[in-house]
Amino acid sequence: MIRLLLIDDDVALTTLLAEYLQKDGFHLTVVNDGTTGLRRCQQQQFDLIILDVMMPQLDGISVLKQLRQFSHTPVIMLTARGEGLDKVLGLELGADDYLAKPCLPRELSARIKAILRRSRQQLQHHTLTNGDLSVQPASRQVLCRKREITLTGTEFNILYLLVSCSGTILSKAEISQQALGRTLGAYDRSIDVHISHIRQKLGPHPQAMQWITAVRGKGYQFNTQHTINEGL
Repeated sequence: MIRLLLIDDDVALTTLLAEYLQKDGFHLTVVNDGTTGLRRCQQQQFDLIILDVMMPQLDGISVLKQLRQFSHTPVIMLTARGEGLDKVLGLELGADDYLAKPCLPRELSARIKAILRRSRQQLQHHTLTNGDLSVQPASRQVLCRKREITLTGTEFNILYLLVSCSGTILSKAEISQQALGRTLGAYDRSIDVHISHIRQKLGPHPQAMQWITAVRGKGYQFNTQHTINEGL
């Protein structure tokens, strides 16, 4: 059974979400403050974490920042409508997706299933290699010039998609649908933020810019058989 952790101080909302998600077949643990939630993450392994941004004492952004120091479990952030800065900051810190509150339980369940489904699908595929880069779906490991690169689940999904389609320009909408499992909304910069984070992890600027190039007005492309020059 898929194990979820929901961290949110809104008792009414967590009760509603818990009832729906449990009926949908998930095993759900609910905590109502960030400190307790972070402690549970250290004590127990979860398949996915649902994390509210606005909480007293230890807020969701602070929880995520500490969580990413020891765990790469997929995280969906719950944000207040219009809180664009929180969304971008959450993505930069390693969140896999976000959903505006109040959210529909059905949509949250669909987002959870999409993230986990892509992780399972990749287990069925072989290792992808492109120049100095190796992407191994079975272990979800990325090696760049024999150096292991630590990515979040969504960052891995996006990189895996780009490398598997090397030489092909993919629109942001295509990347969002295929890697995140959702339609890209208007003014949604999540794909740009994720790709910026991937570039930072692959190597120092401007080297990493040579791996994934932005094609103005069209999307992103991973360059076929590209090898970074160590002397650059």
